[in-house]
This record gives sequence, C-alpha cells and structure tokens, in this order.
Amino acid sequence: MSASESTSQGDREITDLLLQVRNGKPEAMDRLFPLVYDQLRRIAHHQLQDERTGHTLGTTGLIHETYLKLVDQSRVEWRDRAHFYRVASMVMRRILVDYARRYRRLRRGGGLVRVALDEEAEAVEAAEDERGERLLAVEDALGRLTGVQPRLSQVVECRYFGGLTDEETGEALGLSVRTVQRDWAKARAWLVLELQD
Repeated sequence: MSASESTSQGDREITDLLLQVRNGKPEAMDRLFPLVYDQLRRIAHHQLQDERTGHTLGTTGLIHETYLKLVDQSRVEWRDRAHFYRVASMVMRRILVDYARRYRRLRRGGGLVRVALDEEAEAVEAAEDERGERLLAVEDALGRLTGVQPRLSQVVECRYFGGLTDEETGEALGLSVRTVQRDWAKARAWLVLELQD
C-alpha cells in the first residue's frame, strides 16, 4: 500500500468515526483521538509558537483541553476530517484567548500595586504581557473581520490559527486553493491595517 493510499484510508476512517459521533455514538470519539492526535499536536504547536516559554498550557495540555471540549460538542454536525480540524483549531484559539484574558485580569491585580523585585523577571513579564495583548488584539480584529467578510475570517482561522495549508483550508471550507490564496492575502492585508497602532 502506498503512502497516499494509507493517508486516504486514514482520512476515510476519521470521517467514518466523525459520522458515528454525529449519529449519536459518542464512544467513537475515543477511537478517533489516537487517529487525529498527531495533527492536533501540529495545530497546537503552531498556535503556541508565539506564546511564552513555559506557558501554563504546553502542547499536550492544549490538546487535552481541546479534546475535552470537543467531546462535549454534541451540537456539532461533523462532516469530515477537514471540518474536525477546523473546529479543533477554533477551540484551541478560544482556549488560548480565554487564558490570555484571565492572565490579563490577574496581572492587573485588582488595584494592588506591583513591586519589581528583579529587572530580568520584570522584562520577562513585560514580554508575556505583550504577547497576550497581541493575541487579544488579533482576536478583536478577527471579530471585526467576521462582521465585514466572514469567509476571510474563516480562512484566517484555518491558516493562521490552525496552521492548515492552502489545500487543507480549501477542503475545510469548501473553497478552491486559488480562492483560499486570494482570501488569505486580502485578510492579511486587512489585519495589518487593523493592527497598526
């Protein structure tokens, strides 16, 4: 069996298990997880690449939190593997955004005065704050983009947050590769303008 036939068979198995979950067999999700773990790991690693070293949620933690949320998604009408990865990517993004918002609230200290004990620690904390603020700024801009051009927003979710290729994004969204490439270019240009200070 060639590598492409093996991949194709794996893709069909993933889709079959997702259809079983959709048809009321939640135990199929347990059989699905080992089949999608490597791709979820790739997506999680991509999403964490801009996060600080030692982030509370490492790759494995983010995957497991995502899995717990996906198992609880009884309302999702799973279509295929591409749809699954797109939803998983969105769930990961939501987890990281929620984490950044909680972290920002804690860092503000509820009115407590911060005292720097160490300049190096202060610099690390400032860099962490900046990364979290950047993630929240991108999230807010993406929300505005969704209001203007929902499809462009979906492409950003797949390409930027999910780390999916043009081909995988096209499959997940039902678009041609060329359309994904055009939308990705438009979305990046729009976000650059939105994120300028």
